[in-house]
Amino acid sequence: MSIHIISVNKLSSNSLKGVIEEFMSRNGTDYGAIEASLETSFIQVKSRLKDGSAVLVFDDETETTNIFLAGDPILKRLNTA
Repeated sequence: MSIHIISVNKLSSNSLKGVIEEFMSRNGTDYGAIEASLETSFIQVKSRLKDGSAVLVFDDETETTNIFLAGDPILKRLNTA
């Protein structure tokens, strides 16, 4: 499988901002029971990436990025593959 966890420390501020904004713009993205402003949501996603409670994943096959919570079962399957 060609999926990699990317350290957010390796991205420039502008690149990280673009990845987060693209992730947030997807239809169906759920930020919880209480709707937050885009600015608040952006800060929350960035904070989770910085503290390691969420991770940035790149898929070589589709050339796409995604953000997962660090404990997501999908990531656990990737680590055992």
